[in-house]
Amino acid sequence: MDDPMPSPYALLFEALWLIPIRHYLYALILIWTVFFYKFVEFHFLGEYFRGRVNLIYNPDSPIYHGVVSRCRTLHSRYVATPWLASPHLQTCFLNFHGLPPVFTYTRKLFRASDGGTIALDWLTNSHVVDGDPHNQKEISKEDTTPIAVVIPGLTSDSSSAYLKHLAYNTAKSGWNVVVSNHRGLGGVSVTSDCFYNAGWTEDVRVVLDHLQHEFPMAPLFAIGTSIGANILVKYLGEEGEKTPLRGAVAICSPWDLLIGDRFISRKFKQRLYDRALTIGLQGYAQLHEPQYTRLANWEGIKKSRSIRDFDNHATCHVGKFETVDTFYRKSSSTQYVGNVAVPLLCISALDDPLCTKEAIPWEECRANKNIVLATTNHGGHLAFFEGLTASSLWWVRATNEFLGALSCSRYMHIQKFNLVQIQESGSSGSGKQDETSINQGPYLNIAEDGLVAAANLEENTTRSKEATLVLNQRGPKVKDKRSFNVLCRQTKRSIWLLGYIGMVTGFPLVGMLMNYLFRKKQRPITASKS
Repeated sequence: MDDPMPSPYALLFEALWLIPIRHYLYALILIWTVFFYKFVEFHFLGEYFRGRVNLIYNPDSPIYHGVVSRCRTLHSRYVATPWLASPHLQTCFLNFHGLPPVFTYTRKLFRASDGGTIALDWLTNSHVVDGDPHNQKEISKEDTTPIAVVIPGLTSDSSSAYLKHLAYNTAKSGWNVVVSNHRGLGGVSVTSDCFYNAGWTEDVRVVLDHLQHEFPMAPLFAIGTSIGANILVKYLGEEGEKTPLRGAVAICSPWDLLIGDRFISRKFKQRLYDRALTIGLQGYAQLHEPQYTRLANWEGIKKSRSIRDFDNHATCHVGKFETVDTFYRKSSSTQYVGNVAVPLLCISALDDPLCTKEAIPWEECRANKNIVLATTNHGGHLAFFEGLTASSLWWVRATNEFLGALSCSRYMHIQKFNLVQIQESGSSGSGKQDETSINQGPYLNIAEDGLVAAANLEENTTRSKEATLVLNQRGPKVKDKRSFNVLCRQTKRSIWLLGYIGMVTGFPLVGMLMNYLFRKKQRPITASKS
């Protein structure tokens, strides 16, 4: 009787036992290597071959040649922390821990005209230097210390790790920092029917106007992160020359929200981030459930599985947008890049798992002489950890160096006002107020040749290392009527110019007048002869 045929699985099992154990370990290491390289995108060796910062700028850009060319951080290499050499590891580590510095903000609440409440969290240079959380000095109106206004990302507030890194290091470098939290974040309730979104620039506008009014002697700068960077660039494009900001920095901006929406739902890894951000938005909505229940589709918000779903059921209803794509198109900052009139540094990582490099407006940034775009091959989203202990963020160091060089240069933006508004503001005040504004500067100066121009701004002599420019909206009275004699006494060149104009324009009239008189005298003589 023949023996039964052995099972093929039994034969396979016996054959696998014949393979040495070390070969299984080799295979396991190979699988983990491929997993880290392809899925986690671990790039430890790539840092040493492709770590240089790539700068995009206009060849005639005064901002690059006068400011960025002096920034060593932007002309060196970015090398990530070895055990965080992955965009996903960096991004996750930043959100779960981030090793932020320990300090306490000073909070001031700002009430907008529509009734909304915005929490302004301050960290002053004196507070960082003294180190006493109970002895943070108030900023006076005469304080000339530059102020950095920080605009957080989506669902982030001043307690986020990356914002604490930014606030502490910026204040330590000699600045005063204020984080302008979005409505409904930072532990503050929504007190109106208006919520913030990725394209909502009105809060930035009113906060900057408020800060300019409260601290007229302090130059204002702004730093936007993630969605906050999109809001900042959009605001700069909307305002153009009218913004009170002297300079700005945009970190990891999504640029084009429509492209970003397609990107974040494309692959499995990105869908994980999409789901995580949606959970954060749903948590934000739960904090303000009464308003969302009344203004939006609350059931749809609870069932949302992506940012697009949330925007469809919440943002479009509150913001009165027809569709989600309409909201993304109108809120994207890409279309406003060409109108940016202030020195702007943009920093993005090409491996950003949330904001794809496909949305970066390369040519638009290159065409604008006020913009310098800095990209790194690695860095993740708002992370850019560096050093063996991951105790610092590279983009924070680059931002502080750029703003420090800009504040000491002559390339800071000077706010331009409408001449009619300046006349009205000047005529509405008393003579004493006008004299004060003239002493403070800047102001309109009427030169001897009759031209109207802005007077040069004086450097602040109280700061030995920084030259801060003083900006004041109120100007002196501008005389728009002057007599001919006063104009003539101002310059001899004007007399010859007026004489020349009179001869050229008056000669034909004189000829016509003499011809008319001559004909009138000849008529009686001709009649008598006839």
